[in-house]
Amino acid sequence: MVGRIWLIGGTAESVFLAEALAHSQISCVVSVTTEAARSLYPNASTLLVWVGNLNFVNLDKFLQQQQIAAVLDASHPYAVEISKNAIAVCQKLQIPYLRYERPVIEERGGRGEEGKGRIVYIDSFNTAICGNYLTKERVLLTVGYRPLHLFLPWQERATLFARLLPSQIALEAASKAGFTPDRIICLRPPISADLEKALWRHWDISLVITKASGTAGGEDVKRRVAAELGVKLVIITRPEVVYPQQTSDVSEALEFCCQHVVSA
Repeated sequence: MVGRIWLIGGTAESVFLAEALAHSQISCVVSVTTEAARSLYPNASTLLVWVGNLNFVNLDKFLQQQQIAAVLDASHPYAVEISKNAIAVCQKLQIPYLRYERPVIEERGGRGEEGKGRIVYIDSFNTAICGNYLTKERVLLTVGYRPLHLFLPWQERATLFARLLPSQIALEAASKAGFTPDRIICLRPPISADLEKALWRHWDISLVITKASGTAGGEDVKRRVAAELGVKLVIITRPEVVYPQQTSDVSEALEFCCQHVVSA
């Protein structure tokens, strides 16, 4: 019962969970990858925000230095590397692990027509770039900056636009992937349906590629706008990870933390 919770952060859910843990006076260290994310978390005596990159090599040392008693993984559904590494190290050190996964938006009407817009589900970015989805389309990518380099070969075969979080790293990645400044916009979620619609109309978007990031990631808004404007929506389904324990219930996540770390 002595120690801290390691909350793997970087999502809106992790901010909410951090606030709940701070309110319950449960000692916690939340990890994020950028300094900009630090300010999103509450300022509390029981909460430490750790900024940096963690991998399988340095996780062992991190868990021991921070006196981690249990791990609550609230990372993004597509940040599979940190999740897999955390699971492996927790199994090695026999530390309890729980995955908090944002709920999936259930498919409506099967894999086909939804409203006026056609929704297509594919299993990976590789499928998107190797298929014929983008040919001669005006494509908006709302997939983050990391996969943008994969679309470089398509810059001459389609008209590509990218929406990113406002960060220097993201802008540099977009530039290296062939995106000119007039085809990049930086916005921090949440993004309203009206703003989404205005942007798609301004750029005359015919196809949007996004992730199955759930309501927290604005997937529901993209679905609505796509149906209203008749824009094709390609959704990259979530990577498959075998989690030892998993929940989408906040109360279960907090109960897990209370079981393994006492309040201050």
